[in-house]
Amino acid sequence: MARVKDLWAAYPERRGRGKRWLGIWIDPTGRERSQAFSKKAEAEQYAAKMEIDIAHGSYIDPKRARITVAEWCRTWLEGYGTHRVSTIRQANVHIRRIVAEFGAYPLGSLRPSQIRAWVAHLNEEGLEDSYIYALHGRLAQIMSDAVHDGLLAKSPCSRRTSPHLAEQRVYVATTDQVWELYDLFPDRMRLAVLLGALVGLRLGETCGLRVEDVDFMRGIVHPHVQYPAEPLKTKTSQTPIPIPSSLTAELSAQLAVYGRHPTLLTGADGGQLSPWALERTMRTARKKVQDLPAGFRYHDLRHYFASLLIASGADVKTVQARLRHASAKTTLDTYGHIWPDRDESTRAAVDAVITARTEQRRNSTVASQ
Repeated sequence: MARVKDLWAAYPERRGRGKRWLGIWIDPTGRERSQAFSKKAEAEQYAAKMEIDIAHGSYIDPKRARITVAEWCRTWLEGYGTHRVSTIRQANVHIRRIVAEFGAYPLGSLRPSQIRAWVAHLNEEGLEDSYIYALHGRLAQIMSDAVHDGLLAKSPCSRRTSPHLAEQRVYVATTDQVWELYDLFPDRMRLAVLLGALVGLRLGETCGLRVEDVDFMRGIVHPHVQYPAEPLKTKTSQTPIPIPSSLTAELSAQLAVYGRHPTLLTGADGGQLSPWALERTMRTARKKVQDLPAGFRYHDLRHYFASLLIASGADVKTVQARLRHASAKTTLDTYGHIWPDRDESTRAAVDAVITARTEQRRNSTVASQ
């Protein structure tokens, strides 16, 4: 039961000094908690609010609520240390931005209006929409974990504070552009173009692909690791990809010309090809290919692979499986606009029903006569 205590009455020697009224309540663990106030009404209201929060399951220990955003970010990062090095590095980059803006604030003091103002400021800086979206997502993740840890009753981040991420249609290279890139790459790196455009491997997967990951007899690529030899994050990413014998022959030729190495692709020094070297080569080559966007990346070769499958008549689930997307929604969100227009086929389906009904009625009329 919440109550108040008159500190001046209980301790006459303190009369006239410090705050007089103590709001007292029992926390969920059964411990007595208190907060001092100058006015009795404030102490009563605060203690009563604590009891209501306890009843509703939204109670936050006032002492823990005073932790700053910077302090919580440090604690959060310690718990995030089980992730791979590259993932932690990216989180650190995001958190430096977050702490620079909100680090000194008590964790429980952040309001949605402050988050929206921060997002607007990031826009004014001219940052990419995708990067602003990622920063807000990181802050939302950190705040959500604070709620889970009992430091916040509710996160200040929501869809209302989230920046708008404009829909961006992927650029799909033409077959001629893909082959131009292939011809412009150094001989020992040309296979990388085929692995991106005809197998759908990502940058790190291409550089990490080992000879043992290719079943040359059955024509199957088994992605298991990414550069340098890190296991892929999900089981979906490890889904086997069937390839034709013509492409298997290209892979075999690579080994015949450049010798066996743990990884299929090697750099000029004969060691494992790095993602940086591959992207550097892509930047040099793309400048010479007509109409290829200036920002074309190695990853964009996957879009060609998707378009190839769609043009061949592959359904959504098949394309999802070959691209190793976690869900069909991701496939549709990215490539839905590439699927051929089905307007005529749906018109034909409806027309067939109406035509059959009209024919049936005509036959019934003739029969009755």
